[in-house]
Amino acid sequence: MKLRRYEIADTEAIMQLFYDTVHEVNIRDYTKAQVDAWASVNMDVEVWMSSLKSKLTYVAEEDGKVIGFGELEANGHIDRFYCHKDFQGRGVGSKILAEIEFKARNLRIQKLFVEASITAKPFFARRDFIVMKKQEVERRGQKFINFVMEKILSYDL
Repeated sequence: MKLRRYEIADTEAIMQLFYDTVHEVNIRDYTKAQVDAWASVNMDVEVWMSSLKSKLTYVAEEDGKVIGFGELEANGHIDRFYCHKDFQGRGVGSKILAEIEFKARNLRIQKLFVEASITAKPFFARRDFIVMKKQEVERRGQKFINFVMEKILSYDL
């Protein structure tokens, strides 16, 4: 597995990974209507490209195939963070998160935070993220439960 920064050529593979993961992994915690609203078939490539470029986006790949990605914003927010449906539980997310934490420390970011899905909550909890609050959000007319989680980064003096 290789980890690297996002390149524009990754966009469509990332979009497909996102769609497939939401529809085939997150479906165990959300309804069909919810996952359809979360990951629509009508995603805009230009919007995704712009969004992915605007953040520190890390891509995991194996044999040239995108198998995960995660985004870090300058304020410590981890935005989209997804692992390919066929690579769940194989260390992909751990490797991406380790790189995000490393970069955040280099940038002297004090705290990482994420709005974790029901599905992703255990992953982040195992990595010392604390639930700050449970919340209900709305996307395309569907309501979703997720969890605001944070992790304070420590620095060796």
